[in-house]
Amino acid sequence: MLGLVIIDVQNAIVAGCGTSDRQPEIDRALDATVSRLRTIKERARAAGVPVILVQNDGIEGHRLAVGTEGWEIRSEVAPQDGDVVVHKSECDSFFATDLEEQLEAHGVDHIVVGGCMTQFCVDTTVRRAVSLGYDVTLIADGHATADRGGLRFDQIIAHHNATLDGFGAGDCRVDVKTADAIAF
Repeated sequence: MLGLVIIDVQNAIVAGCGTSDRQPEIDRALDATVSRLRTIKERARAAGVPVILVQNDGIEGHRLAVGTEGWEIRSEVAPQDGDVVVHKSECDSFFATDLEEQLEAHGVDHIVVGGCMTQFCVDTTVRRAVSLGYDVTLIADGHATADRGGLRFDQIIAHHNATLDGFGAGDCRVDVKTADAIAF
């Protein structure tokens, strides 16, 4: 059974992560990604697919510090009745969380993944999911990040889409598909 996992789509996820000239472009790209995630979440809910939102619990002083406005899940994908929220404090959404238990409780063996930040939490969670025995569909246009290490956000996203497509462990694999190509 399919399940939708949306990672760290929080108000301040990319706040201040770009230079002053790049931040507006990063913010616009994130808004477009969140809009696609809202649509895919609506489609998943309409099809009765379990929706799990992962929320990063930052420490005091962090832009995602627990209880702050920046920590809150963005309104476009905020939890609704029946959605599950999993709290994490590391990049791996499975590490020291109940994500695996939630997936098992809902009978999920294939997860559709989107969210933030591509090279950290999305990448780590996708790879871990496959190694735990889940097939994964990564939403190619449904994950976002900021510029980092001399690379623009769009380069990082493209790199991870190319790198993760076909990634596998045992019989489980990652397929990378655009939001429009994903059917529930």
